[in-house]
Amino acid sequence: MKAPLQIKTLHTDVLIIGGGTAGCYAALTVSRNSEASVLIVEKANIKRSGCLAAGVNAINAYIVKGRKPQDYVDYATNDAAGIVRNDLLLTAAEEFNKVTKDMEDLGLVILKDENGEYVARGNRNIKINGENFKPLLADAVHKSQNVDVLNYVNITDLLVENNKVYGAVGFSIMEETAYVIHAKKVLIATGGAAGLYKPNNPGFSRHKMWYPPFNTGAGYAMGIRSGAEMTTFEMRFIALRCKDTIAPTGTIAQGVRAKQVNSLGEVYEQIYGLTTSQRVYGTVKENQLGHGPCYLKTSGITEEQDQDLLKAYLNMAPSQTLKWIESGKMPSEQDVEIQGTEPYIVGGHTASGFWVDTNRETTIQGLFAAGDVAGGCPQKYVTGALAEGKIASLEIVEQLKHSGEKEPVSLAKKAEEILDGYEKIRNAENTLFSIDELEEAMQKVMDEYAGGISSNYQFNEKQLDLAEEKIVRLTELADKTGAEDMHELLFAYELKERLLVCQVLIEHLKNRKETRWHSFNENLDYPETKEDFDKYVNSRMENGKIKILFRDLVKGDTYEHTNS
Repeated sequence: MKAPLQIKTLHTDVLIIGGGTAGCYAALTVSRNSEASVLIVEKANIKRSGCLAAGVNAINAYIVKGRKPQDYVDYATNDAAGIVRNDLLLTAAEEFNKVTKDMEDLGLVILKDENGEYVARGNRNIKINGENFKPLLADAVHKSQNVDVLNYVNITDLLVENNKVYGAVGFSIMEETAYVIHAKKVLIATGGAAGLYKPNNPGFSRHKMWYPPFNTGAGYAMGIRSGAEMTTFEMRFIALRCKDTIAPTGTIAQGVRAKQVNSLGEVYEQIYGLTTSQRVYGTVKENQLGHGPCYLKTSGITEEQDQDLLKAYLNMAPSQTLKWIESGKMPSEQDVEIQGTEPYIVGGHTASGFWVDTNRETTIQGLFAAGDVAGGCPQKYVTGALAEGKIASLEIVEQLKHSGEKEPVSLAKKAEEILDGYEKIRNAENTLFSIDELEEAMQKVMDEYAGGISSNYQFNEKQLDLAEEKIVRLTELADKTGAEDMHELLFAYELKERLLVCQVLIEHLKNRKETRWHSFNENLDYPETKEDFDKYVNSRMENGKIKILFRDLVKGDTYEHTNS
């Protein structure tokens, strides 16, 4: 038997779970607008954690000159075939330019033309030198009043009683210490879920993926277990990326206006459509038809454009720049091969995540969500995450003026049960399967039966039934895993989180009985789009079972939760 974990109890006004873009900016906003105490808990280190760890070379959601926020709402609504929350898109879009200016004031380099105007990249983007985006944000947090940061601590569970949140429980991944944190308000900003499906690159390179492999759906899982309502998990996100490096393609497509072409040199993107999902679908279909590989046509671009691309990728995906240099051929001398990634659940690109009201409060009182973990607002990108962190935290500041409720006594027992779960895994012996083996099995199941790469992202109901059956079995086995140290305890919980997200995802895929987004949601039993599915597919866990709720589309500028 290992010595029991040391227990530390902390108290704060605002607990922020996840120190990525949304979490850090939320902390900044609370600090600027109140004297409330804020604690950011991050399982890595906020200096380089989250989706912006490696940087970014463009602000992809910006209201450029001559455009207005409603234009952005219209674009995102069209791209998601109508399954969006109008109120969330509009309130985010209204903040895009303000948060961008704030980041520039914090030191972010935004490219400008000879007139001092931001350099636009398309209708909604501006160019930046954003390699240091996250360190700038982290530095601002560290300088803020009343904000503490707890790095290398992994939160696993919320403390919820009578549908109200009172804090959370987690453990250090560096020391044998567990934390019980009491808070008046909680913001989840943990990002989306990667690693559910078998990735493009196997074995040693399996974490060479589009979305951070450390984003395991932790926020979704703790919300699901606490009975929070989720939305639109069936709108999976599949990124179209440069082959092998999994570097973004938008830099090339928008930067040098490169078209998608097949191996015959034919431009195919117009045939299938130009929404995000259609661009992936077209590439998959061309390969199925024997017209692959598919490329972005860069051959013939100028030497200056070559250099622009090399520099642009250094701000975000240096492996692509290195690949060009190592091959001895610049983009102008060879087209860039492209492929789709495995599917992810990510609310920054699609509409998957927590069901929130206009102020980003979830269906659990006092619990907020922002960034990739929040649903209903696709195409939010970096500025959307900043905007949602700001919107949520301003509402938190307002609510704190009226909060004074005492914690229920039963919370202590709940915390104890969670801590007992840690000890059970730490002291498990003679486990049947390793965490790695179970994770690989999960990814194989999802890949083959729930629309992964090997099945061209397609699935039918029989396959989903099999996926569900196998994931339930793997969940049972995951409850019997063991951990030699605190780092392995982290991996054990990440596996549990992913398996729970898989279960909810499968249920969502089953219940949208149509194909609204090719590849993202390619249901072979229901290949057409149906008008009667102009609605949200939501879910809530009740007594250990996932209950599906269908909700009508929200068209207005504000939305409040009801009990229905």
